Amino acid sequence: MTGSLGLTKPLQDAIAEAEELIANAPFIRTEQDRLEGYDYLAGRIRMAMQMAFDYDLDRPLFINPTHQFSRQGLDNPDAVYFNAYLREGVEYVVRGCRGTSADLSFQVMAGTYSADSAATSLMAFDDRELDIAPDGTFEFTYVAEPGAKTMIVREVFNDWDTELRGTLTIERPDTMGRPAKPLTADLLRKKYEVAARSLVGSIQTWFAFPQFFQYKEPVNTLTAPQSTPGGLASQRSSIGHYELAEDEAMIVSVPVCTDCSYQAIQIGSDWYASTDYETHQTSLTKAQAVTDPDGVMRFVISEGNPGIANWLETTGHRTGSMMLRWQRLERDLTQDADGPTIQVVKLADVPDLLPHFTPITTEEYAERIAARQRSVARRMIS
Repeated sequence: MTGSLGLTKPLQDAIAEAEELIANAPFIRTEQDRLEGYDYLAGRIRMAMQMAFDYDLDRPLFINPTHQFSRQGLDNPDAVYFNAYLREGVEYVVRGCRGTSADLSFQVMAGTYSADSAATSLMAFDDRELDIAPDGTFEFTYVAEPGAKTMIVREVFNDWDTELRGTLTIERPDTMGRPAKPLTADLLRKKYEVAARSLVGSIQTWFAFPQFFQYKEPVNTLTAPQSTPGGLASQRSSIGHYELAEDEAMIVSVPVCTDCSYQAIQIGSDWYASTDYETHQTSLTKAQAVTDPDGVMRFVISEGNPGIANWLETTGHRTGSMMLRWQRLERDLTQDADGPTIQVVKLADVPDLLPHFTPITTEEYAERIAARQRSVARRMIS
């Protein structure tokens, strides 16, 4: 048999529309911004195809749609994300073996994030609510409630060097043992149409999303620790955005929190995505950061190297997003005791403004980057 079925036409049109959105993004200032946009587009295409073709509502599967090759939604460099689509009223069994990561959390969402609204959290809990056997295994059953569309799992790492990933599966007992539905032209057409809608929708969503939160705040500020929108009860975050000249630096000071298993800071691009966290230091956890003798972590965000371990590299981005996260908290946080403070200063003045300034050599910094590369490779899912 010969002849095209024309099934890919919706996706072809969507890619062309997405390219126009990327090429004409209002925040593009430099050629680097534009090139990063096209790299971002490749990740969005990859995500759209994966989410459309890798899942089957009759045979649920945890899919990893967000990683260093597919960045979105100011993705956390310390997290491995999993999504599984749900059908209302259906029973699901989730099984796994708990690794040694700092946090493992589960969340069921109604609806999806869009350019107009955020998804609604129907259920959220972390591994403290699981019955974990001595060998680390666990199992729980969930019947999808009205409106339930997606189960999201986040495995979050505080110490990239020592913490290990666990395992995780999801299944529908009522469809186990049955063969998959045969391929049909109509089924494949629907999948290409889903990929097309997902591609354009995701770009429009993440263009709009930071305007709801980060960019409502004055530039070069961070909010007090607050509940993460749509997140877990045991999570807090502090959000903001920066704008720095080439000779400027931002000093972010935050007390180290011993009442949570995970605490971190990251910066992101105007594409509302993580920047290169593998070969640059654009994020730090409390395990990776240097804590000063007074119990405070002091981070320096800048383009130029201030010569310290807690440098967050802006990698050519004069503007971008910022976020601090606390997870698996055992108590609530207050701004006075736990929140961040900010100073915008001249880069040359940084050594004089850090009370415990300890220089780091170029070779020592290169070793930090090498460690990041090895750690990302160990927990990578593509």
